[in-house]
Parts: sequence; C-alpha cells; structure tokens
Amino acid sequence: MTIASVREPEPTPAVGARARRPRATREVLAGRRRAAHLAARLGTALRDARGHCGRTQAECAALARISQARWSDLERGRGADAPLETWAVAAAAVGQELAAFLDRAPGADLPRDIEHLRRQSALVERATAGGWAVAPEMPVAAGELGRVIDALLTRAAAREAAVFEVWDLLLDVGAAFRSFDEKLAAVRAQLPGWTVSGGWVIRGTRRNRALVAELAPLFRARFPGDGRDWLRALDDSAAGMPKGPAMLWTDASGARLGQARLHLGRAALRGQPALRGEPEMRRGAG
Repeated sequence: MTIASVREPEPTPAVGARARRPRATREVLAGRRRAAHLAARLGTALRDARGHCGRTQAECAALARISQARWSDLERGRGADAPLETWAVAAAAVGQELAAFLDRAPGADLPRDIEHLRRQSALVERATAGGWAVAPEMPVAAGELGRVIDALLTRAAAREAAVFEVWDLLLDVGAAFRSFDEKLAAVRAQLPGWTVSGGWVIRGTRRNRALVAELAPLFRARFPGDGRDWLRALDDSAAGMPKGPAMLWTDASGARLGQARLHLGRAALRGQPALRGEPEMRRGAG
C-alpha cells in the first residue's frame, strides 16, 4: 500500500436524497437564447437554399446522411442542439457552406435590435443633412403602438413625406409588401395634399441579395423608383422627392447606403458589387 492509494472514503448519500442540478448561469441562459435565434436563421437559409437547388427534404437528407425528420427539424429552426458538423454537411448538401464568426456579446450598451438601429441611424443621419425632419418608430395612427413606421421623413415646405422601412432579414415578403402599402395609405390619409412615397432599406447580406435577385421582376414592380434619385433627394434639400418608391442596400456595418439596381437582369443582379453582407450560409466554391 502506498500513501497515494489511501483516500478518504466517499460520503454515502442519504436515502431518498436527490442530486441537485446546478442552476443555469446568466451566461448559459443567454447562450441558449442565442443558439435558438441562430438555429432559426440557419433553418430559413437552409430551406431557401434547398428551394434554389430544387431538391426535396428526403433527397437532401440522404446526401447529408441524416433522417428526413432531422432535416425537417433543421429547416424549422429546431437545430440549436445539432453539432456543427451536421450543419456543415447539411449546407454542403444544398451547395452552400457554413460560415461562422465570434462577435462581441451585446451588453447593456448594445440593444438586441442593434443591427436594425444602425440602419435606421444611417438613414436618419443622411436624411437630416438633406433637410428632412425624421421621426423614427412613428406610430401609424394615434394609439396604435404596435404598428410603427421605421422612419417617417417629411419636408413641410415642399409638402413631401417618405415612409421608409428597414429590413435586416427578409422572411414573409408578401406581408411586408402589404404592410408597406398600408403605411403609405395611412400617411396619405393623415397628410392630404402631400406627395407621399418611400422605400425599403435592406441589409445587404448574400441571402437577402439572392432573394431579391430571384424575385427581381416582383421587386421591380413594387419599387420602380431610381435609388440614385432617392439618395440625391436624401442628401440635397433642393432635390425633389422621387414619386416612385425605391429599394436601398446597406453594408454589413449599416453605415453606408447604396442603390439597388433592380433594372438589371437576374444574373447581373446577383453579380452586383456587394456591400460586404453578413451571410448565415454562403455559396460554396465550385
């Protein structure tokens, strides 16, 4: 027998006693919420990518060597517990590759909707310099706190008003179109005799750009205005407001606005110089 082999006997648990699980820390709870959020975004990207490549869930699941039920869970945002390898293989099955990075964790100084706020701020800064009065998060009607306009721009002297909506991730595009139309109609009703138009400011991620490129004829019909004219109107108080609504892109940081050239063909639209978007999944090489 050696000294190292002599150990204090393990305490015998009391009869009927239950092992107490350690309570989840604040960091664990925050991590779980973030994992669920990312799983939902990845699921949307996976579903969209599968639609682009024209494969069924069963076909993609077979390529990824997972069950069709598991693939369905991933697309529905239930993959927070899936290993990175599963996501990477699933992405490869639809011609994409998983991209990831670490970002500074939001604290008390960074609200949850910081990306949305950055784009609002860029729009406000540019429009203010052009002589617009800007009302962020403007209720559509008195008492309707749940329905707001992301940024309402007005120039009273010219009797012009612009409704701008800011989008980080395009999900239900049809509902977004209808909501935009309702807000335009509400402003026209409240400001009779004014010229009312507006547009969308969209985060220039690969996914958002690919969606707009695929549906270019639809977006062209809904946003016939020229983005260059809108940028000029935002910058210059002497430039009249374009009558047709338009789309504008932002870069990944949300600091720079650029035009969306919807008049280009689908292939050319996909190849527009990117404003360095933040992809959840990006197209694989080859």
